[in-house]
Amino acid sequence: MGRSGLFKRSVAALLLATGVVAPSQAQLSDTILYGVAYYDEYTPVDRVEDDARMMKAAGITVVRIAESTWGTLERQPGVFDFRHVDRMLAAMHRQGIRVIVGTPTYAVPTWLAREHPNVLAVTPRGREEYGRRQNMDITDPDYRAASERVIVALIDHVKDHPAVIGYQLDNETKAYNTSGPNVQAAFVASMKAKWLSLDAMNAAYGLDYWSNRINRWEDFPSVNGSINASLSNAFAAFQRSLVTDFLTWQAKLVRAHARPGQFLTQNFDLGWRGYSYGIQPEVDHWKSARPLDIAGIDIYHPSQDKLTGAEIAFGGDVTRSMRNGQNYLVLETEAQGFPHWTPYPGQLRLQAFSHLASGAQMVAYWHWATTANAIETYWRGLLSQDYKPNAVYREASTVGADLKRIGPRLAGMTKHNRVAIYVSNTALSAFDSFKPDGGVDYNQVLRPFYDALYRMNVEVDILSPDSTTSLDDYKLILVPALYAASDAEIGKLNAYAKRGGHLLYTFKSGFSDENTKVRYATQPGAIAEAAGVSYQQFTIPEGVSLEGDPFAVGDEGNTARWWMEMLTPTTAKVIARYKHPSWPGYAAMTRNDWGKGEVSYIGFMPSDALIEKIVAGEVERAGVQPSLPGVRFPVIARGGTLKNGHHVTYILNYSATPQNVTPAVAGTELLRSGKIVPGQPITLAPWDVAIIEEGAAR
Repeated sequence: MGRSGLFKRSVAALLLATGVVAPSQAQLSDTILYGVAYYDEYTPVDRVEDDARMMKAAGITVVRIAESTWGTLERQPGVFDFRHVDRMLAAMHRQGIRVIVGTPTYAVPTWLAREHPNVLAVTPRGREEYGRRQNMDITDPDYRAASERVIVALIDHVKDHPAVIGYQLDNETKAYNTSGPNVQAAFVASMKAKWLSLDAMNAAYGLDYWSNRINRWEDFPSVNGSINASLSNAFAAFQRSLVTDFLTWQAKLVRAHARPGQFLTQNFDLGWRGYSYGIQPEVDHWKSARPLDIAGIDIYHPSQDKLTGAEIAFGGDVTRSMRNGQNYLVLETEAQGFPHWTPYPGQLRLQAFSHLASGAQMVAYWHWATTANAIETYWRGLLSQDYKPNAVYREASTVGADLKRIGPRLAGMTKHNRVAIYVSNTALSAFDSFKPDGGVDYNQVLRPFYDALYRMNVEVDILSPDSTTSLDDYKLILVPALYAASDAEIGKLNAYAKRGGHLLYTFKSGFSDENTKVRYATQPGAIAEAAGVSYQQFTIPEGVSLEGDPFAVGDEGNTARWWMEMLTPTTAKVIARYKHPSWPGYAAMTRNDWGKGEVSYIGFMPSDALIEKIVAGEVERAGVQPSLPGVRFPVIARGGTLKNGHHVTYILNYSATPQNVTPAVAGTELLRSGKIVPGQPITLAPWDVAIIEEGAAR
């Protein structure tokens, strides 16, 4: 570094020390942030100073504020009241707690809905009524104008406060099914830009069916009533693009007013099945994360006896992969949460370190203290409605104390995984247009394959068509239910195998093109030659098993469910055949040599037991080693490389019984500052965690 660089660094350090500038996004890697969402507006009495002191005592280092209270910040159009914001900033700063300020645009104030009822989204059900959050049309000009006014006023008000380190854009943003006449018109405009002619669009979408053909752009109907999956999924992709556009717009606006060095994030959420479960159908996460400095995520999961850590790991792997391996922020996760999520002793601590094991740079609870009214009365925060220390608060305090001591050591961990799962919003929408066997969706196919890898302690990255990561970084790529994809997209995957990679496709892959139009070709379309297999018939299996129990899972596990393709090998080797009196000769799974690599194809949805055996075999063939060989769930091992170059392994006990683990390498257990001797077992208590830094000297 030259003298100019040294001078600039010295000036930056001086400004930071004097409080003139806040820590930059790059400095997020200095330590692990531990936080809560906090709303002075909700508290039953004036207690912001008491809360800040309690947070400090618990080791809380960051709070998120303001994203939920537009109607409090702007009482009438252009009439701003920042007293609550000022109180929170002052109280937190006195305790040395950093602040992330949220733009309050996801819940519109009453006056906006009264003055401009058009801001309420028109959905297939009609115009939204005022009351719940996220009921607006994010494209509406009046909504955008009001949003810009409050964003600019808020950012200009807080940007120079030394406690403010960054901004959260909106909150769990989606398009909220907005599909009124203005959105339909914008969609038609996008179709005009995409298709050179209506004839081309009609052919690509198969619109001659049931006289759905569009002969003039002026005749383009609302898509809300469409029975054509191609057109409906083009509209779903357009709605996802509205989210990317909205977040890009907010990012540009906030960045123009923020102080240099303050970061931008967004708290994305995941597909939901009573808890965070799969890929979000309504957002292109990889595209929407581009305008940010660092991705954020909200992860909620089962607890008590149902706590496995799989949702924590999956959500973390998705978020880390959005920006090609960058660390990320957990902006919301549960403390107590729903009543059935009240954690057992030890689980809150286990959960926190599980997030770090996936690469989180921050863990924050939603929220500090449980609200006393409205719809989330029983969604409990770190504190209950009495705002007094409780068992959960005391356990969180142990996490805070540990992070104060070892957070700088753990921050900035990087991962170098050799297995990836390939996901696609286009395939998700298309698959879910034709759900098999009683409504099974895309995420229900994806998650069992992910979970099998998780249980055997094989860490993965999550790739999408928008990833810029090289496929060649991986020895094995799993591709579940790639129902809709272009020839070029499938060709890229097949070429990876041809260069020496291992590729595993599942059923319902390659069936349709990127427009959800079934391929006029031997199925599975562009996959057929590389996989060395074809099929013409498929069914919903009833009483179908695999001949000879080839994966040794027993009668209960040796079953096909949900979908069954009757595979005929061309050049592939048969790995398993169906057992059924009427279909005895068809293959169920095949494997084909393809160039220097190989392509496997599973023509049915296996049981969980079968998936585990199949995936384990593919992992072994690809030459991938688990994080902790010979150890599997309920002991989970996840890790990476620390900034000092040492490898670190988080060992997590997801069970109510003690577990013994025998490390193979020397190091230091960071939580207990104990020496690790190779071959000498360590014992994890129920719901316990150990963090081993290899080769560390204390």
